[in-house]
Amino acid sequence: MANLASIYRNQGRWKEGEDLKVKVVEARARVLGEEHPSTLTAMANLASTYWKQGRWKEGEELYVKVVEARARLLGDKHPDTLATMDSLALT
Repeated sequence: MANLASIYRNQGRWKEGEDLKVKVVEARARVLGEEHPSTLTAMANLASTYWKQGRWKEGEELYVKVVEARARLLGDKHPDTLATMDSLALT
């Protein structure tokens, strides 16, 4: 699902990609937990989709959650945390 959602996004099929990304976030959170690395990655991908659509507030809110969780779990100097901080700053 996540890969198909990325394909849709890359094709500019924003709504289809977004719908699948939301389902991926929900499924991963339910099965793996809200702060599992795979769930956080799915959240960051959804935030990126919002950003590319000009929906900056929604993207910002998700990026903040991901940054906070990754900083707490991985540390504030971990590459995943820093990459998400960069995405948040761009948003």
